[in-house]
Amino acid sequence: MIATTRAVMVKELRQIRRDRRTLLILVFVPALFLLLYGYALNFDIRNIALAVEDRDHSAESRALVAAFTNSGYFRFAGAVYSDAELQRRIDANEARAALVIPANYGRDLARGIPTRVQVIVDGDNATTASSVVGYATAIVAGTGAELVAAQTTGGRGPARPLVDFEPRVWYNPQLRSTLFLVPGLIAYISMITAVISTALAVVREKERGTMEQIRMAPVSPLAFVLGKTIPYSAIAFVSAVLIVLVSMVLFGLPQHGAWWLLCVTIGVFLVGAQGQGLLISTLSANQQVAFQIALLSSFLPTFVLSGFIFPVTSMPAAVQVVTYAVPARYFIGALRAVVLKGAGVDVVWQQLAALTMFAAVMIGLASLRLQREWR
Repeated sequence: MIATTRAVMVKELRQIRRDRRTLLILVFVPALFLLLYGYALNFDIRNIALAVEDRDHSAESRALVAAFTNSGYFRFAGAVYSDAELQRRIDANEARAALVIPANYGRDLARGIPTRVQVIVDGDNATTASSVVGYATAIVAGTGAELVAAQTTGGRGPARPLVDFEPRVWYNPQLRSTLFLVPGLIAYISMITAVISTALAVVREKERGTMEQIRMAPVSPLAFVLGKTIPYSAIAFVSAVLIVLVSMVLFGLPQHGAWWLLCVTIGVFLVGAQGQGLLISTLSANQQVAFQIALLSSFLPTFVLSGFIFPVTSMPAAVQVVTYAVPARYFIGALRAVVLKGAGVDVVWQQLAALTMFAAVMIGLASLRLQREWR
């Protein structure tokens, strides 16, 4: 018994040593995942992009802005000079919150007259919005307390806080978590199903032995890849639109934007995801390996690195760089902008361009890989 087990073990170790690719995956990939996702898994909300509309331009207004930006929670995302510019920045995700300081803010404080500032919060992420309101409450209360203490002389001073603030949450005033989670869930489901559906397409041909027949036929690698992608894209598109409709009926997901823009966004995203699946299929030796790679390359990146649950801006800078390679990041941003904010092409064109580029790169790499294999 012991000798037999030892013989099998020695044989397996030799097999593993010959398959260096699998050995590297088993040894280093878990550590890499822990390093990458360990830093990304963070519920702390920091580096919130704050736009400032300062209508007073006084020393007191600048001190209030400094109190926000020096708190460690907010970073200055730029000054705005009109309500339209403020809305554009929030719609384009250039700012997650905006501080509006009224005119005569400094004069009223000097006279001991209570004044009120406004904090506008993007509500498409209910978790972040709740934290922003909480942080703003603490900062404004602290600033007000400092002003009261400074103006109190001999036990006499303002009887109530000098600075108050009015929070306004746009696009999701009730802070319903459903409106935040459902678009991410749509991206998550669509990404996994699209990648897996095509990840098995080419490798299945290899296992059945039909790849050689296709190779001898007058079919170019690009035509073969496109021919594999288009039918699955049509099926995945119908499935994704059905998911959106069910989300609207069951979870009250609004649709404030144009339907054609929503369909274009979904279509471009799915083509890229299926191109990724085809690339995996050309690299894999069998369906089991293709399924595992497809799952690993779509499941965790979409869940952790796309902004679905964890804000990208709160991740370390090195991890944020990695998120630029995750297509779900652009899709979720565009989806939330179109359905929740009613944004147009002028707002989501960057996300659409990134998704289009990703799709072109994936299909191009899959074609090149197949062309190299057919030589």
